[in-house]
Amino acid sequence: MKLEGRVALVTGASQGIGHACALALAREGATVAAAARNRQKLEELVAQITAAGAKAAPFVFVMDVADEAQVKSAIKSALGQFGKIDILVNNAGITRDQLVMRMKRADWDAVLTTNLTSAYLCIQQVIGSMLKQRWGRIINITSVFGQMGQAGQTNYAASKAGLIGLTMAMAREVASRNITCNAVAPGFIETGMTAVLSEEFKQNAVKQIPLGRVGLPEDVASAVCFLASDDASYITGHVLNVNGGLLMG
Repeated sequence: MKLEGRVALVTGASQGIGHACALALAREGATVAAAARNRQKLEELVAQITAAGAKAAPFVFVMDVADEAQVKSAIKSALGQFGKIDILVNNAGITRDQLVMRMKRADWDAVLTTNLTSAYLCIQQVIGSMLKQRWGRIINITSVFGQMGQAGQTNYAASKAGLIGLTMAMAREVASRNITCNAVAPGFIETGMTAVLSEEFKQNAVKQIPLGRVGLPEDVASAVCFLASDDASYITGHVLNVNGGLLMG
């Protein structure tokens, strides 16, 4: 129970990687404030956490991370309930794939706002609490495609690359206050976001992965728990690759 006494806020916690992160953090002893747009799925997550004997917020935090007013309201509510937020996991993300010559401006803006701007908004709302207590963990979920690019995903790749830059800049800003900021870069992970891809695409993707399999949300969650713990107290500004060897170096 390495995170006993800590409060963790996870965005996009209703499904996929965010759901796995919330469960894993709770198993390590953290009180989890789960945030997402879907109230029903959040309540199901909280029920799972409490059934396992771990701690979750008595009520969920319904918010669209692309809406600044909702972010401010939800995090203010969480801070009011718990008095602090020790760990922030910026996980919420979307895709709107298209070749750049056909991509609509609205699809560019939606992905950048949800995937990148939301991380800035959430950090801005929790950083005061972390600075006050001189301890904090900020973990941004980026992507291997933010490191190597992907055709048809200029908006997604740009947003995830931006998260890496944000991670490093924040790490420098707050290091003197014992706050770390790191990123986790998943590769091909079996989630609802990848489930819609063709079987041919998936098979070709696996051929490029040295470990010979797609990753699971739990693989990413384990990395998040490590970075959130005191075991990672001397790691900041780092991008931890969880990609089965798809990208090395």
